[in-house]
Amino acid sequence: MNDFIIKAIQLILSLSILIVLHELGHFIPAKIFKTRVEKFYLFFDVKFSLFKKKIGETVYGIGWLPLGGYVKISGMIDESMDKEQMAQPPQPWEFRSKPAWQRLIIMVGGVTVNLLLGILIYILILFTWGSDYSTKDDIKYGFEITSETLEKLGFQDGDKIVSIDGKIPDDVMRINGLLFLRSPKTVTVEHTSGNTETIQLPDDLGEQLFKSGELSAFVPRMPIQFDSITPNSPAEKAGLLGTDKILSVNNQKVKFWDEVKTQIKKSSANDEDIVFEVLRNRDTLQLAITPDANGKIGVGNLVDMSVIERNHKSYGLAESIPAGISFGINTLKDYVGQFKYIFTKKGASELGGFGAIGNMFPPTWDWQAFWMSTAFISIILAFMNILPIPALDGGHVVFLLYEMVSGRKPNEKVLEYAQVVGFVLLISLVLYANGNDIYRAFFQK
Repeated sequence: MNDFIIKAIQLILSLSILIVLHELGHFIPAKIFKTRVEKFYLFFDVKFSLFKKKIGETVYGIGWLPLGGYVKISGMIDESMDKEQMAQPPQPWEFRSKPAWQRLIIMVGGVTVNLLLGILIYILILFTWGSDYSTKDDIKYGFEITSETLEKLGFQDGDKIVSIDGKIPDDVMRINGLLFLRSPKTVTVEHTSGNTETIQLPDDLGEQLFKSGELSAFVPRMPIQFDSITPNSPAEKAGLLGTDKILSVNNQKVKFWDEVKTQIKKSSANDEDIVFEVLRNRDTLQLAITPDANGKIGVGNLVDMSVIERNHKSYGLAESIPAGISFGINTLKDYVGQFKYIFTKKGASELGGFGAIGNMFPPTWDWQAFWMSTAFISIILAFMNILPIPALDGGHVVFLLYEMVSGRKPNEKVLEYAQVVGFVLLISLVLYANGNDIYRAFFQK
């Protein structure tokens, strides 16, 4: 429960910062162009507000529904659908009376702030905390290949990453994300034999990995060290103890956990017992284990993080600026790159709402992790808001660009209908995404 509360507080704080600054991105240019702003709200004030105060011509407030925020600009067709105001003759302080280029600046202000804010946060994170990375030889035993797709291409357990598209990666631990999002053409690896091989990758490798659920295709290779033996499992019934040292499986000498899994898989496929040769104290024993119906024997291996060396890089202010800009741009590219998977059946089922966003934050308070998540969400908001969907900033931008190119304003009825359609689409998406969160919480534990 405490974990949930800490995550919820971080989520609300992060969204509050981002929403207020996003709306300021609209508010400030509106005021510069002498456009009246009637309301400035953090969260939505459906029926009532938690707080509100009028200062000058603007009511500032906090709503009770934390689904976003808004500024209500006079003379603009927005989510308020104020038809009475729009029926009156245009006034000089209204949005609709301003030149198209000014209205465009007002509309893209929020997206611009979110994008620049995300980059700024990344710059400050690098300047304050630096970054951690691993090189080829920092993964002590190389990687275990958990993907049949990659095995067919020629990757082997114990491989070390030498280069990707001919370039040494900044952090080899990011290999899975790079395969999934960057669509590299080649990966050069060093096999356990000491030989290097450049493996050609298919153009649709990311799609193949996504469809097969093999997104963690590379995991650091772990030596055999029992973490647990499930009570009443085949392993326990056969007499296997957590202190036993495995010497061989099915007469094959083993040192790493992936070698054990390979032998278990083979025996399960042939419906055969698995013969473990173990050292117990000074005695060598042979134990025959019959896998269950799922091909499991009930043994967990310890994840030993000491097999991964992490190096630290510190940044001066001059170094952190270009590094932070690059980080932010690559984050945006990667997010846009994975967006194509959303339009698949599997991708749609994995859409998440506030629960998924909240789980981005750690269960304990960590400022570095908080700001990393906040920067990422800011980048997401920038991209999502510029999509050409009515009711989003991008939808307004499309109509403004049409007006600037054609020299004609879109019909107000068209704008009103588009706003309604866009709003319905957005609410449907929010309900669907949060419904996925609820389903996963109760039925996919």
